[in-house]
Formats: sequence, C-alpha cells, structure tokens
Amino acid sequence: MNSIAPLHAPMKQFPVASGELVVGGIPLKQLVARVGCTPFYVYDRALLTRRIEELRAALPTRLKLHYAIKANPMPALVAHMTQRVDGVDVASSGELKIALDAGVPAHDISFAGPGKTDAELAQAVASGVLIVLESFREAAALATISKTLNLPARVVVRINPNFELKSAGMKMGGGPKPFGVDAERVPDLLKIIGETGLAFEGFHLFVGSQNLRAGAIAEALRKSYTLVSELAASAPGPVKVINLGGGFGIPYFPGEQSLDLVPIGSTLTSIAEEAAKSFPQAEIVIELGRYLVGEAGLYVSRIVDRKVSNGELFLVIDGGMHQHLAASGNFGQVLRKNFPVAIGSRMHAIKAESVWIVGPLCTPLDVLAERTVLPRGEPGDLVVIFQSGAYGATASPQAFLGHPPVVEVLV
Repeated sequence: MNSIAPLHAPMKQFPVASGELVVGGIPLKQLVARVGCTPFYVYDRALLTRRIEELRAALPTRLKLHYAIKANPMPALVAHMTQRVDGVDVASSGELKIALDAGVPAHDISFAGPGKTDAELAQAVASGVLIVLESFREAAALATISKTLNLPARVVVRINPNFELKSAGMKMGGGPKPFGVDAERVPDLLKIIGETGLAFEGFHLFVGSQNLRAGAIAEALRKSYTLVSELAASAPGPVKVINLGGGFGIPYFPGEQSLDLVPIGSTLTSIAEEAAKSFPQAEIVIELGRYLVGEAGLYVSRIVDRKVSNGELFLVIDGGMHQHLAASGNFGQVLRKNFPVAIGSRMHAIKAESVWIVGPLCTPLDVLAERTVLPRGEPGDLVVIFQSGAYGATASPQAFLGHPPVVEVLV
C-alpha cells in the first residue's frame, strides 16, 4: 500500500471569490493591475492586525509584545505594526532608522546583534534606545561612549544559556554561539556594568526560531525565566526588563501544522505572575517577527513560459530566488521543500498536473517549487507563493544577474 504524501496546512487566510484569490479586499487580477507589474510582494493589513489581536487574546495582559523588524522592514508595514505592538527590536543602524522614522519612542526600541560597531553603539546611545549587550568588548566601548556623550547607555545583558530550544529551525542559544554572553560569565559582565556606570535594565534571551512545538517553546520560556532569576542575584540594579525572545513558527512545508498558543500562553501567564512578585519593576517581553507577519504576505509572479524537458513539465515565471531566496530552499533549509503555492486566478480548478516552478535566472538553483501538483498553468497566469510575509525581499540577493528590485505593497 502506497503511503499518502503529507499535505500543506490549509492556506485559509486569504479569501477566494469566483475562483480568484482576494488580498486586502482586492481580487488578485485587479491588484496586479493596480501594482502595475509582476513580480511583487503584497502584505495584508487586516491579517497583520488579526494576528496581533489573536496573540493578545492568548497571552497574559501584562506581557509586552515587540516586533522584530528583521522579519520584514518594509517602512509602511513597520509603521502599521508599531501602532499595534508595545515596542520593536532592531539589529542594525538601518533598522534603527526605520524604527525612529516610524515614530517609535526610543524607550521602546531595543538594539541587538553580535557585531555592533562602535559607530552603531554611539548611534544607539545618542538615540536613547535599549542596547542588548552581547560581549565584554561592547561593554567597554559603551563605557567610553557614555562618558563622551554624557549619556549613560541603557543596557540589558543577552545570555547565552546552557540549553537549546528543541526542534528550532535555527538554534540561537546553548553551546558555542556568537550571540550573547555564556551564562557562567554573566556575573562578571554584570560587575563591569556596575563599575562603569552603565544603566543596567535587565536580561535578554533568544534560544531559537521557527518552532512549531508548543511544548518545546513553553519549556524554553520556563528555563529562560529560571536562569534570569538566578543571575539577577548578581545584577547591579533592579531588573526592569526580562526579554524572553520568541521562536514561534509558522507552517511552511508539507506535514506542518499551526502552532498551538494555549500551552505557551499558560506558561507565560505563570511566569508573569511570578515576576510580578519577584521583579515588581520588570516588564516581561517577547519579541516576534515571522509569527506576526509571515502568513500575511504573498509573492505574486506571472508565468512566462511552459515547457517540457525529458518528461518533466516546467512553468517558468518572471520571479525567482533572487527575490524569494527562502522559497528556493537556499535560506537555511537542509533538504529543499516546497512552500505552499497556487495559481492565484484558478483556486477552484482541479489540480491536474505535476510541475516544476522555476525562475528566469541562469542557474539550476532557481527552483521555487519542485513537482508540485497544480491546475494547468499557461503563460500569463499568476503564480502565488504563500507564507511570504517574512524574510522575503530583504533576505534575498536581489542584485543577482542584474534583475530589477522587487516591488512591495501593503493593502
């Protein structure tokens, strides 16, 4: 008996009318005419807002929700998000500018990253944002910068814990890592912070990303809070911020299912209640990027050719890996798997043929779907790739082979 291949989780976030995908209330063909070209990314405002509202309902009210701009730094999208979250996290001076330009108060911005230059640290101090300390060098540099500017740098210490987030797509804590300071060395750094007069505010951990196992996330959150509680005994001042990171995943590949927020919400509620007693001045923060924006985005492209080679059918589209590296499997996948994909104007048609969807680039790596089953696609038809709201345009080598930059719209 042949086994049945696992299917993608249903992509129900975008409605369908008369067999055509609808985005932000606009039928796909009309949207293409409005944008004026393909390919492009489109992000749905209503879906972004709905995801935040769902999280607010599932998580404790005392919890602060931050948006990690790295997931999608499109300025219009950032402006939309910052009106609905409690703060943002940035990882470069460029992202810092986007956040400040969007009107985010400096107090609600944190700046992380293991390779912050002295110039970036000076920008952060001058802006008044919270700096996530990731090394002893950064602490020494900030002491000098603070004296020069006569502004004490606001800092939290990023801890590299002695545990990992199980089943994380990317492990960012535990074992040898470039991120943060190993837990056993944190007391030494806290002593230096106190001696140099930096404005200590708390701790930050981020142990992994793109995780769909609620139990693993809940366990990591609990361990993270326990570790913070232990290290706080060495703190040079009251703990005002406990950033427990994120790691919430979305289903990209066949067999994956949406994350269950109930166990996570229960764990965070317990942590918030304990923190209210142990750290009465502290804000409990989680920072999310992909989970907030990933499912609200589509990549839209047009079929330019249909061809058969050695019995395999290829649909050649006008977009490719240079604009959507993640969908090509070249952004961290060990084994290439297909993102959910559809013919956007034939959503009700029978899936009749197995096809490869490939881009226009002169490289065999330019594959966006491999042997996926779709309705018959012809030149001129619109191919859409779901789950494209995070790590899309800015995570792709858009200058490769001289193609024009991709358009992004918020509707």
